[in-house]
Amino acid sequence: MVSIEPRYKEYFCSRNAPLNCDQLQKTMQEFPEAKFCLECGFPALLPQKTEIKGSRGTYQITGLFGSRGMGRLYLGRQMADSQPVVIKEYLLPSRSFNADEARQRQDTFLRVAGVSPADGRNQDFRLFSPWEVIADLQQKRCYTVSQGNLETSQTLSQYLIEKGAMRASQVREVLNQALQTLQFLHTQKLRFPSGQVQQGIVHGNINLNSLLIVQNDLQYFVIYFCDLAIWERLFEPATFAQPLTPNPQQDLEELGRVAFYLWVGKSVDPASNQPLDPRNEQLWPKSSPDLKQFIYRLMGIETPFESAETARLALLQFPLENQITSFTKVAPEEEKEKRFRTPLILVILLGIITLLSLGGIIWYFLGRGRVQEEDFAEFNQLVPSFTDVNGVPSGVFTYTGETEGTWSVVLKVRPTSELTFAQLLNTPKPDANAQFNYQPVPSPNIQMKSEPIEEVKKGQAQFAMTSLVENLSNDLAEKQIAYDGLLVFVAFSKKDANLPKVLNGQITLDQLRQIYTGQITNWQQLGGPNLPMKPFAPTEPEAVREFEKIVLQDDPQKIAQYKAIATTQATELTQQQIITAFDTGQAGIISYGILSKTWNQCAGYPLALVNGDKPPSQALFRLNGQPITPSDNICDKDNRLDIKTFTTGSYPLSYPLAVVYPHNNSLPPAGAKFAEILTTRQGQCLINKVGLVPLQPVPDKYLNSYDCK
Repeated sequence: MVSIEPRYKEYFCSRNAPLNCDQLQKTMQEFPEAKFCLECGFPALLPQKTEIKGSRGTYQITGLFGSRGMGRLYLGRQMADSQPVVIKEYLLPSRSFNADEARQRQDTFLRVAGVSPADGRNQDFRLFSPWEVIADLQQKRCYTVSQGNLETSQTLSQYLIEKGAMRASQVREVLNQALQTLQFLHTQKLRFPSGQVQQGIVHGNINLNSLLIVQNDLQYFVIYFCDLAIWERLFEPATFAQPLTPNPQQDLEELGRVAFYLWVGKSVDPASNQPLDPRNEQLWPKSSPDLKQFIYRLMGIETPFESAETARLALLQFPLENQITSFTKVAPEEEKEKRFRTPLILVILLGIITLLSLGGIIWYFLGRGRVQEEDFAEFNQLVPSFTDVNGVPSGVFTYTGETEGTWSVVLKVRPTSELTFAQLLNTPKPDANAQFNYQPVPSPNIQMKSEPIEEVKKGQAQFAMTSLVENLSNDLAEKQIAYDGLLVFVAFSKKDANLPKVLNGQITLDQLRQIYTGQITNWQQLGGPNLPMKPFAPTEPEAVREFEKIVLQDDPQKIAQYKAIATTQATELTQQQIITAFDTGQAGIISYGILSKTWNQCAGYPLALVNGDKPPSQALFRLNGQPITPSDNICDKDNRLDIKTFTTGSYPLSYPLAVVYPHNNSLPPAGAKFAEILTTRQGQCLINKVGLVPLQPVPDKYLNSYDCK
């Protein structure tokens, strides 16, 4: 519902907007150090250069952005590296909350403000969750901090003011994306900042201001959720009418109301200043009766959907816009009459087509069954599970890898349950009494030597997880357990500057080399728009080293040019910068990153790679078995890494991930057995789930199982 009731009744704001009214801003202009609004006494804005200290850093306010929901939004920066942040300030003013109430709500805020997948995966399910939450006990304020500027994106309320009503097709796309996010929220295991894990959560606060729209062009946009009720409503005074405990059905009803407002083009009746009534038939557009009935069902006006999943499945059954359809059924008498009018020749033709189609379907499934059996033959020959590996030595074994390397990243993922990959591998075979402890080390000069491998040579670690297995000394052995690789991605931008389409979804290694050595500096040089290139690089040292070897050909001069040109930062930050640049159309960013951080996101489009005169090789495929194309909506999550692309060696930026251990029979075979554990069916399934590429295709029944067994 659209809420018009004032929230802070104890403060007599003449504008009924104490969070960000013009009187408050006037106070700040006249008295920059003021603590309260001169008109109503509501807490004043935070002045520029205010510093806020958190556990992950110190942040400085650079300016007010506005207000949203129960808080004020400020632009800011991290003091350590000047990276942009958005800070949301929540207030617990003394007239509305006594000291005990304020402290209790601050404590709760620190426990619940933010959710993430309990399995630890870096999944983009289009929900803003704070990077850090802070409670200022002295000032009775709380803060959320998010990296980048994405949280300042346009709300759907602002969209309506600027652009007016959406077309039916646009409303359907909003619903499609929103229902997918709600399906995730309602069903997945999620973790709160306190560490508590919960099976599903209700948003409870869906409205035009808690949904953000990030636009790419007229045909493409992304919808993000923000401001969940579980922490947003902590700052509603007790005097404000509290809603009932939210439930999944309420989320669907509120989403239906949002869709209604988007289609109609407004949310409030200007005559009564009350929310529009969806039961008023005169308000509805006439263009799509199907969509109207669907929204009625979401709102519970007609038979409600059981869940977000069933609602989305029904939505996906909608025909394309140019197809005429209706949920309204033809009356039995009319249907019978039409059947009798059907020409005999048409009946015969339909019968032939049906027989041919049936034969094709039978051939498809029989053939598909044979193909699948061949695809999974190698997998089926593997040892079934960790517990089936024989000869695992007893003892406590230390192994290592790069501090910021791929293995350090994937160990944090929770692939099957509440346990991380690291915890699953710590005691993989309890009856063997073997414990594997991971202690990563950094390589300050990885071009010269890999510190994890040096640790194994010196006997400081029993084995190492690494991709740098070329030119190993004779006293070391290695066994591959997976494939890793790099995806090269570019930003989406405005329709006339759509880089993936301009590039035909691909780039050559030679072009990549020229970009990262400064020979190509504008997308116009590759047939694109007049847009400066912004080369970025990840922080994972092994990934950078592989890029130097494969793309830069290990040429010291090219590597020096690369280091001078590329901006090095975490892949997640680069992805956020890409999304932030959607509105401006100036996102000339190109970057690369390890598979586990890049394949399951849609901020950037992963380009197919061309090596010499070989055909383009795309690592990311649709579920229908075809490589992705620039016209695909990769945000729908119907994508996967194509294992054959890696096993056949056709993808230029792929490389092995291996266990490296001493070639010494006098030592316990900890490394060799750890590799055996990871190459069981269970191990390969887990490897697939954490974002690496297994050595052979894994059947869906394993990937869909709870524990990969």
